[in-house]
Amino acid sequence: MTNMTAVWDIFELSLDGPSAGNPFLEVELSAQFSQGSRTVRVPGFYDGEGRYLIRFMPAVEGEWRYETSSSAPALSGKTGSFSATAPRAGVHGPVRVANQFHFAHADGTPFLSFGTTCYAWTHQPLSEQEKTLSTLAKARFNKLRMGVFPKDYPYNVNEPLHDVYQRKADGSFDFDRPNPESFRHFENQVKALGDMGIQADIIMLHPYDRWGYSGMSEAQDYRYFAYLVARLGAYHNVWWSLANEYDFLLDTKPMEQWDRFFAVIQENDPYDHLRSIHNGDPEANYDHTKPWVTHTCIQNWDVKRTGEWREAYGKPVVNDEPEYEGNIIQCWGNISAEELVHRFWITAMRGGYAGHGETYSHPDDLIWWAKGGELHGTAWHGIGFLRQVMEESVKSGFDPIDPKMGFPWNRISGARDGDTTIIYFGEHQPIIWATGLPQDDRQYEADIIDTWNMTVEKATIVPAPANHPTRHGSVTRPRKPDAAFAVELPGRPYLALRVRPKAG
Repeated sequence: MTNMTAVWDIFELSLDGPSAGNPFLEVELSAQFSQGSRTVRVPGFYDGEGRYLIRFMPAVEGEWRYETSSSAPALSGKTGSFSATAPRAGVHGPVRVANQFHFAHADGTPFLSFGTTCYAWTHQPLSEQEKTLSTLAKARFNKLRMGVFPKDYPYNVNEPLHDVYQRKADGSFDFDRPNPESFRHFENQVKALGDMGIQADIIMLHPYDRWGYSGMSEAQDYRYFAYLVARLGAYHNVWWSLANEYDFLLDTKPMEQWDRFFAVIQENDPYDHLRSIHNGDPEANYDHTKPWVTHTCIQNWDVKRTGEWREAYGKPVVNDEPEYEGNIIQCWGNISAEELVHRFWITAMRGGYAGHGETYSHPDDLIWWAKGGELHGTAWHGIGFLRQVMEESVKSGFDPIDPKMGFPWNRISGARDGDTTIIYFGEHQPIIWATGLPQDDRQYEADIIDTWNMTVEKATIVPAPANHPTRHGSVTRPRKPDAAFAVELPGRPYLALRVRPKAG
C-alpha cells in the first residue's frame, strides 16, 4: 500500500545508520523528492541512537518519489514513494508575503498577524506548558514568539526542562552534540501550535544566557542553524526569527555572521519560510531591505512611525514589541491594557502588525511574556476584537489612506482594503468626520466601533460640511467637501469608524 500524507503535512522517512563517533558532525544526509519535473532537495538530520530522519512537506497533491544521498553508505540510495492527498480541513499552508506589505497562506487565505510572546514557555514544567496551550486556545492570537534556548533574565531564572545540548563527562556542554530529547519536545510543541492554527515564530538566538549557548563558535552556530532548520522546516506553521535583540550580540557575532545565518537558513529550508531579525535598541534596526529578509521585525514604542518603516523597507512591518501590558519596574513592561490595544489599532491602521506581551508581577515569576501559563491582563480581549473587525473585511490587507502620513493622517490613523475604509481616531474625539471617506455617489453604511468596550453600532450619515474657502490676496476660492458625505460621532476618544458599501 502506498503511504499517504496530506499536502502541507509531514512525510517522515526514518533510517537506521551509524552511531559511532559523532554522527552530528560526521554524517551528511539528504533526499531528493520528485514529482514530474519538480525536484526538492531536503536535508536530513541525526536524531540519536543510530536513528536518522528526513522530513518533507509536500505542497502539491499526487505521487512523490524520493532517493536518499549520504556520506554513510548505509543511508545512501534508499528509494520509495508516497501519495500526497488533499490538505486537511483548516490547514492552509505556510505563510508568505503577499501584496508587498501583507501576508497570506500558500493557498491564498489572508493572514493577519496578531501575535504574542512567551519566550521560554517550552522550558517550563509540563504542567505550565499545558496551561499555556489552554490559554492560547481561548485567546485569539495566531502567532507566538518563542525561543529555542532557555532564557536567563529577571523573572526567568529557573533551570530549563531540558539541556539543548548534551553534556560531557565533566558536566560541561558539548556544543557539537545537540540533545535530541530537547529538540523533540520543542518540535512537538510547534506541532501543537500548528494544530491550533498558530504560527510558531522561532527565535533562534538571544543574548540572555548563562549556559553558554550564545557563546558557541561561529562554526557551531552555523551547524546549529542547519540542524534546527532540517528538523523543523517541514512544519507548515514555522517562521524563522534569527534573534531577539541581535544588536546586543554584535560584540561576539559581527554583522557579516548575521548575514550568513540568513544564507544557512535558505540553504537548508526548501519551503522558504518567513525570515526576520529583531532589534533591541530602537535605533539599531537591521537593514531589512536585504533580499534575504522577508519582513521587517522591530521593537519600537512609537507606533505612529509604522508608515515610515513601510516606506523605508518596502516590506511587511511587524512591531513585535510596542511595549507590554503589565506593572513591572522596567518601563517597557508597564503600560496599561488600554494603551496596548490603542497601539495595536494605530499600527493596524497604518498598514502594519503589532505584537502582544504581558508582564504583570507575580510572586512566583509566572509571567506570560517569559514563561507562558495564564494571562492576568485584559488587552488580549481588545486585540482579539480588532482581529475580528479586520478579518470581517479583509481582501488583501489594509493599507494606509495616506502612505506619506500627511495631515491629518500623521495624527489619526486610517486604512483601506478594497471598498472598506476604517479610521481610528485614538485620543481624538470629533463629533463629525468626512476626511478620507469615499467621494463617489454609491450608497454606504457606517459603523462606530468602540475599541475598548468592543461594541459596534450603526452611525448616522449626514451631508459633508463645506470646507472653509481659501484666500489668496483678494481672490477667494471655494473648497469642495472632503467627501460625498460625513458621519456623526459621539465625541469620545478611542473610537474607530468603518465605512463600506451597503450590501446589495
